[in-house]
Amino acid sequence: QVQLTESGGGSAQAGGSLRLACLTSVNTYNTYSLAWFRQAPGKEREAVAAISPGFGERIYADSVKGRVDMSISRDGEKRQLNLQFFNLKPEDSAMYYCAARTAGTSWSSWSKEALDQTKYMYWGQGTQVTVSS
Repeated sequence: QVQLTESGGGSAQAGGSLRLACLTSVNTYNTYSLAWFRQAPGKEREAVAAISPGFGERIYADSVKGRVDMSISRDGEKRQLNLQFFNLKPEDSAMYYCAARTAGTSWSSWSKEALDQTKYMYWGQGTQVTVSS
């Protein structure tokens, strides 16, 4: 059983920065895929980004791919997953969820399911991000 606790959400102005953090109850470094998902009011929950076990390969959803102002990272020593925003946009407003699942380190198998929320078995309670223009 893995417990996930998000923090770092809040209100910010467009163009501002924010770092979301997700503390995991166990060491996930080599055996768990970690990801961020988000859900805006009236919309379905969608993937944002994921990071693989082992080498820490990163993959971003098409909706955010190409944005140089957003980055997923992890700190194994702190058992923490991060999502850093450097240039917030109003469309980033959403509830952000951290999720985890067991996974192998093969890129081909991991990448196929990395952004599929149905594959994730552990979820945090979420942290709200509100961006005003």
